[in-house]
Amino acid sequence: MVTISLCMIVRDEEEVLERCLESAAGAVDEIVIVDTGSADATKEIAARYTDKIYDFVWVDDFSAARNFSFSKAGMDYCLWLDADDVLGEGDKERLLAWKGQADGSVDVGMLRYIAAFDEQNQAVFSYYRERLLKRSVGFIWEGRVHEAIAPHGRIAYLDICVEHRSAKKTYGNRNLLIYEKMKKEGVRFAPRDTFYYARELYYHQKYEAAVKEFKDFLGQEDVFFQNCIEACRFLSYCFYALQKDQEALASLLWGLSYGKPGGELCCDLGKHFYDRNRWEQAVFWYRNALRARPDEEKMGFVQKECYGYLPCVQLSVCYDRMGKKKKALRYHKMAGKYKPYGREFLQNEGYFHRD
Repeated sequence: MVTISLCMIVRDEEEVLERCLESAAGAVDEIVIVDTGSADATKEIAARYTDKIYDFVWVDDFSAARNFSFSKAGMDYCLWLDADDVLGEGDKERLLAWKGQADGSVDVGMLRYIAAFDEQNQAVFSYYRERLLKRSVGFIWEGRVHEAIAPHGRIAYLDICVEHRSAKKTYGNRNLLIYEKMKKEGVRFAPRDTFYYARELYYHQKYEAAVKEFKDFLGQEDVFFQNCIEACRFLSYCFYALQKDQEALASLLWGLSYGKPGGELCCDLGKHFYDRNRWEQAVFWYRNALRARPDEEKMGFVQKECYGYLPCVQLSVCYDRMGKKKKALRYHKMAGKYKPYGREFLQNEGYFHRD
């Protein structure tokens, strides 16, 4: 059996912290809370679960805070969670089961992170993160924003999920401000920094600046190929916002140069032609999305609907517009098998059965 330290950095998380700690309590052997300046009841809530609560002066650097939290851990492994994360239903038991049989030979435990859910609480967006880190290896967090640890050694993908259950309705510009501060300081951006800085610019509707950063990222070497595909997709979104449709299509096609496309890129290409009533081209890409198979261990971000429900809905419409009613109905029924409660499917039900 191995032991686990839960290591967290928090600030003003009174709304969600107890839920997070309750989901992990009993599965971990100690809890380390690093507070970066809470003005609410965060520390009082944390004190119900641990006496290892430390203050850390915030320096616009998430890695610095996470490395400090790891430095206070004393168990075999460090598990990190954010305050708005929870161990999913049954995952506390799976973590306990892993602890009971683990011999300490694993250096990094990769856990599936479910970042979004649909209206029926089904996972729609997920990817793996390095969640369990062997303390004796001395892993170091890097990156002031969107911090990460580069996994190495013996890596195991575990059947344990962490769920993101944010209570926030709006998100500020904190991350963007940190990146802009780094720019002013002349900090040399790693490829990962450039990628996430470009995404922050996109989210804040700074499309021209985002285009430059995405292109800079795509011009660098030794970058994760799935991040390259994702960058091409976001680059296309920037061009659509700038009403440069041909550049948007070229960006999506650029994504094909990095390897076999997943359902996400195929759906984006399908949508390009769908939005222009070019039904045959749209069908080609949506059918390719249906043929694709998600592999979170290799592919990174996975939008589940792009591998079943969404292509079926769109194929149904495309075939209907092409006058191929039987095919349209067949794909409509397939969409219902993937997601019988889907808004689009239910809307189309009335169309197909109005007679």
